[in-house]
Amino acid sequence: MTGQRPASGAEEASLRVLILGAAAGGGFPQWNCDCPGCRAARSGEALPSGQVSLALSANGEDWVIVNASPDILSQIRATPDLHPRGLRQSPIRAVVLTNGEIDAVAGLLSLREGTPFELWASARVQRTLTENSLFDVLKPGIVARKALHPETPFRPAAPDGRDLGLEILPFTVPGKPAWYLRDHALPDEGDTVALEIRAGGKTLFIFTACAEVIDPLRERLRGADLVFFDGTLWRDDEMIRAGLAQKTGASMGHLSISGPDGAIARLADLGIARKVFVHINNSNPVLRPASPERAETEAAGWEIGHEGARYTLCSN
Repeated sequence: MTGQRPASGAEEASLRVLILGAAAGGGFPQWNCDCPGCRAARSGEALPSGQVSLALSANGEDWVIVNASPDILSQIRATPDLHPRGLRQSPIRAVVLTNGEIDAVAGLLSLREGTPFELWASARVQRTLTENSLFDVLKPGIVARKALHPETPFRPAAPDGRDLGLEILPFTVPGKPAWYLRDHALPDEGDTVALEIRAGGKTLFIFTACAEVIDPLRERLRGADLVFFDGTLWRDDEMIRAGLAQKTGASMGHLSISGPDGAIARLADLGIARKVFVHINNSNPVLRPASPERAETEAAGWEIGHEGARYTLCSN
């Protein structure tokens, strides 16, 4: 992610999105893995990526981060739009969490240096943070913790109360509790949420996890301007076949990309203008540009999200 910070007002737009990272937990390449994908990332055949996080803005000056990945510091360093514009200042005004997984919350510990921002998460995820004293470094008097509620829209604000121009509607999707909570947590509606973001007449959706595309979800996405969708695995038993783990995508709460019930098939023919896979596991062959799976995905009208990608939705 290179380039200079755009001048204020230099680009007429209603909604900007930056992909700070597009990989699933562990990143790409993963530190302890020598699978074909990780070898390709180390050799330069494939693009490396930190763990998934996106930045949103309605004005190019104030930014909302979706998921604070463990790689958040390097992602901020690599993104001039997110650099300070004064002593002890940041254009990051809010962080919104879509789940309580490590790859969504661990980066919060790096945002503890006394700059105010809003922290939005479901009641379940907020409880998880509160019960873990490590997150006390985010002092309540500085970082305002706010509970998001499914199907209730909210508007993030700057520390001075200024509206940021984004309306965010969280909604629950099929999923699982965070992996480290599985032994003692019953499923909760706040385990996995997706986000519908509106600004200037444009609509985008963000899904960093989704276990199934049910018919009401298809209708919700019909005609969307931009969708970022869970692309963890190409096929459900991918990691087992590769000898990497004894986990299926379904057991982790992730829908496969391929197959008759996969994301490509279930999100076809909905009139979505742009569709982008994110949260892509290192085992997924779509990460390798020359793979037949990559070609099949792109032929179906999907993009493979990558670190540093920028999207701009102009006002109607």
